Amino acid sequence: MARAKTKSRLVLTLLAAVIVGGALTAAFWPQPTLVDIAEVTRGPMQVTIDEDGRTEVHEIYVVSTPVAGMLQRVTVEAGDPVIARETVVAQMRPTNPAALDVRTREQALAAVDAAQAALRVAEADRNSAAAANELAETDLNRARQLAESGTVSRAALERAETNARATEAALQTAEAAIAMRQAELANARAQLIGFDDLALSEPVDNGFEDSIPLHAPIDGRILRVVQESEAVLPAGAPVLEIGNIETGLDVVVDLISSDAVQVSLGDPVLIEDWGGATTLHGTVSRIAPSAVTKVSALGVEEQRVSVEVSFDTPAEDRASLGHGFRVEARIVIWQDEDALKLPSAALFRDGDGWAVFTVDDEELAQLTAVELGRNNGIEAHVLSGLAEGDRVVLYPSAGLAAGDHVAPRDG
Repeated sequence: MARAKTKSRLVLTLLAAVIVGGALTAAFWPQPTLVDIAEVTRGPMQVTIDEDGRTEVHEIYVVSTPVAGMLQRVTVEAGDPVIARETVVAQMRPTNPAALDVRTREQALAAVDAAQAALRVAEADRNSAAAANELAETDLNRARQLAESGTVSRAALERAETNARATEAALQTAEAAIAMRQAELANARAQLIGFDDLALSEPVDNGFEDSIPLHAPIDGRILRVVQESEAVLPAGAPVLEIGNIETGLDVVVDLISSDAVQVSLGDPVLIEDWGGATTLHGTVSRIAPSAVTKVSALGVEEQRVSVEVSFDTPAEDRASLGHGFRVEARIVIWQDEDALKLPSAALFRDGDGWAVFTVDDEELAQLTAVELGRNNGIEAHVLSGLAEGDRVVLYPSAGLAAGDHVAPRDG
């Protein structure tokens, strides 16, 4: 009996030792490192320069005042359509005359008195010339009658005709002098017109229209009203801006100079985040030859280059896009429709080059050097070192080494 108990105790002890040993072995057995794994694939790839831009009408016409005058209140509003040389966008009136000081007024009054006196002299000269002309006509008629009867000679008749023509010319000269003196009187009266006595302008009104219409120079829409309220403006003052949004809308992007040197004329552009559901397409049409210093939101001075993009998308597909709207432009500087690529998250520096951890058929990590082409921050173009279908480790940790056993994180 005692021997049986001893044998049973030994079996239980051995069994417990085996269980404990198995548990310790399982606990300290090397486990595979859980990693994220992706494959090297082939497909389209693009490298873009992304920057905020703004829409802009490349030909903006500024309607300005042709002469100095009083601009009437502008009734048109931004967005109104206009027709070239037909739509009246504003009206102007002559400016009110300036106030006269005492000396200027007295000088003007004296000039009016002198002009009135000169007019009376001219009228008197005309009356004298009219009387002389009437007498000469009477003498000419009498000479003609006597010449027909042979009472006076032919020479006397010719003298009477010459005298009649001379007196008629003198009468015409006197009438022209009256017209000149009347104009001088009107000019003298005009000098008396001030902003507080506009009624004096009635005698010198020559029948000109009170207002000067300003017409739209092109077909399009009003982009901005610069001066809306009534005001006295000098010649050349801007009133409003007009442009054609349908045919003349572009996108202007200010690129950092180091990015601008990578852009070429004709590069395709993807226009996104403009408010519509589709991506608009465009083409780089102009690159400014000089940069402008601008200060960023962080207070850093940057050299910015203006790049203009022309729309390739029809106007009806972007009808809601107007002047000065914000958009996001993605300028494509490189693209390949069948590129061998891998996620950029798998790359890390190894000396002077790039490397990745590949996963072989035995689920072991292998250090592999790669030669890269373009990298857009999401995907990298593989030139050599990898093949399509190879598996690579994403976000490799510093503790991962070649030969380590790995397993997909998702199991």
